[in-house]
Amino acid sequence: MSSTGKHPIQSVHSIAANSAGPASTSLWTRLSGYISQHKAVVYTVGAVVIIATAGGIYYISQSTPNEDEPGKERKSKKDRRKKDIKDSASEKADKIQADSKKPAAANTDNVLPDVDENTVGSLTDEQRSTYAAKLKAAGNRAYGNQDYPRAIELYSKAILCKRDPIFFSNRSACYNALGNWRKVVDDTTAAISMDPEYVKALNRRANAFEQLEKYSEALLDFTASCIIDGFRNEASAQSVERLLKKVAEAKGKAMLDAKPKRLPSPTFVSNYLQSFRPQPFPKGLDESVTLDENSGDYHLQLGLEAVKRKTADAYEEAGEAFEQAMKLGTNHEATALNWRGTFKYLRGDTASALADLSQSIELDPTMTQSYIKRASLSLELGDREAAAADFQAAIKHNPDDPDIYYHRAQLHFICGEFADAAKDYQKSIELDRDFIFSHIQLGVTQYKMGSIASSMATFRRCIKNFDKVPDVYNYYGELLLDQQKYQEAIEKFDLAIEMEKQTKPMGMNVLPLINKALALFQWKQDFSEAEKLCERALLLDPDCDIAVATMAQLLLQQGKVNQALEYFERAASLSRTEAEIINALSYAEATRTQLQVSPPYSNLNRIIW
Repeated sequence: MSSTGKHPIQSVHSIAANSAGPASTSLWTRLSGYISQHKAVVYTVGAVVIIATAGGIYYISQSTPNEDEPGKERKSKKDRRKKDIKDSASEKADKIQADSKKPAAANTDNVLPDVDENTVGSLTDEQRSTYAAKLKAAGNRAYGNQDYPRAIELYSKAILCKRDPIFFSNRSACYNALGNWRKVVDDTTAAISMDPEYVKALNRRANAFEQLEKYSEALLDFTASCIIDGFRNEASAQSVERLLKKVAEAKGKAMLDAKPKRLPSPTFVSNYLQSFRPQPFPKGLDESVTLDENSGDYHLQLGLEAVKRKTADAYEEAGEAFEQAMKLGTNHEATALNWRGTFKYLRGDTASALADLSQSIELDPTMTQSYIKRASLSLELGDREAAAADFQAAIKHNPDDPDIYYHRAQLHFICGEFADAAKDYQKSIELDRDFIFSHIQLGVTQYKMGSIASSMATFRRCIKNFDKVPDVYNYYGELLLDQQKYQEAIEKFDLAIEMEKQTKPMGMNVLPLINKALALFQWKQDFSEAEKLCERALLLDPDCDIAVATMAQLLLQQGKVNQALEYFERAASLSRTEAEIINALSYAEATRTQLQVSPPYSNLNRIIW
C-alpha cells in the first residue's frame, strides 16, 4: 500500500511477464520479508520489489522539535541513545521552567565570566570547567528564549573553555533554528568527531545535508543513527527510506537517459507473450507460403516464426523483422503495428509502443490484442481509467475473446480487487478451458482471498488436467512454499525444472530454479546450493533480473556486501522502466551505504548482521 492509501499500480511487466503474475512478486515478497525478519538487511525499503514499479517508499518528515532543543545533560552513551529524543511532555515542562526564569537569566548573564581567546589561556583547568558549565547553562536559557544569536555567543565562549561535543551540538541547534545549514554541518561534524555515536548530532547533520541537497551524505548519517539507536527511532528509519528513494531517483533518471533500448531477458519476453493465447498466422503469411524476401510480408512472416523459437537471438531477430516489415510496407499493417508496438513496449519505449498500438486499433478496430496491450501500457503509466476504457472497447468488439477477461483480471489483481479478478479469471476459463494461465491465476487469487482449500483444489485440478505443463508445478510450489511446506514445494520445483529441460531446452524458464534456491535458503539456510541454482539460472538466462537480484540478496544475507552491491547494480542495469530502475537502485544504495557505515561502527556489526 502506498503512502497515499491508494492501491499501488504494479508494473504490468511484473504481472504479465511471469504469466501467472503474482508468482514472481510473491517470490520477492517472501525473499525480502524473510531477510528483514532475520535482520539480514539494514534497511526496510518500504514495499520495494525490484520487478515492480510501485515503490511504496513512505514520505515522512525526519525532524522533530525536541531533537533541536539543547539543555538536558547526556549520561552514558547507552543511556543517551535511549534518551536522545525527549518526550513532548517533559519538553513542555522544561520550556515552562525556562520561561519562568527569564529575569534570573538576565541577572545571571550579568555575572557571567568574560572569556575570549586572549584570556582563556590564563585559566586553570578547574576554572575552565566551571566557566564552561556556566556559559553552557546560560546558552541553554538563551536558546529556550529563542535568542539564538546570544545562545551562539555563549556556546562559543563555552567551547573556548572546553571543547565538548555537547557544546558544539547545542550551537548547531541554534544554527539549525536560523537555517544556516553549512554552520550546522560544521558544528555537528565537530561533535561527531569527538563522539562518533552522538545520535542527536548525526540526525541534525543528516537534516542539514538534506537541506543542502547532499542526499547521499544525509542517507549515510541517518543510517548510522539508525544502527546506533537500534532502529528505535521510527522517524530516522523513515528518513532512510525517503532518502534512498531520492538518491535512487537521481541516479535512475541519469541511468535511463544513457540506457539503450533493449529487450529484457528471454524468460521475461516468453512469459509476457504466453500470457496471450496463440493466434494463427494471418492469411497469406502461413509458414507454408513462400514470399518475396524484399517484401514487408516476408519480414512479418519471418518475425512471427522467430517468436515461436523463444530464444534471446530469436526475439532480437523478430524485433528487427517487424521493424523491416513496417519500413517496406505490408498487406497486414495492423498486425505488423501490433507486433512492433509489443516489442517496443518490451524494450521500454512506451511512447512509441503506445503510438503503434493506437494506429493498429485505428486500422483494425476488431484487433482485441491491441486494445489489451494498450490497456497494459496505460496501467503501467498509472492511467487506470484509460485501461478500463480499452477493456470495455475490446469487449464491445469481441465479447467472447477470453484474453480480454484474463488481462482485465490482471488489472483487478494488481489493484488488490481479488473478488473481481476471480470473476474475470472464471469468465476466461468458461470461454477457453485449455488456457492454463487462467486456471493458475484463479488458484493464486483464491489463495490471496484466504480461500486456501479452494486454491489447493484448483491447483490439484490443474495438475490432473495439465500434467505436462511445468508452470503448474512451479506456481503450485510457490503457494506451498508460502505455507512453509518446504519439502513438497521443492518436489514441485524439481518437477517443473525437469519438464522445462525436456520441453524447452533452448528457452528454459528459469523461475523454478530461482524458487528452489529460495526454498533451500528459507528452509535450511543452504546458501551454497541456493547460489549454485541462481548461477545456473544466470548461465541459462544472463539477463534475468530476478535471478540477479535474488543472488544479491543471498550474498547480502551472508555478509558478502561488496559482491551483493555488484549484483544489485547489475539488476538496475537490466531493468526496463524508470520505476524499476529506481527500485533496484534503492537496494543498491542501501547496500552501498551499509558498506560506508560499517567501518566507523564496526563494533555495532552485531546490529547490522
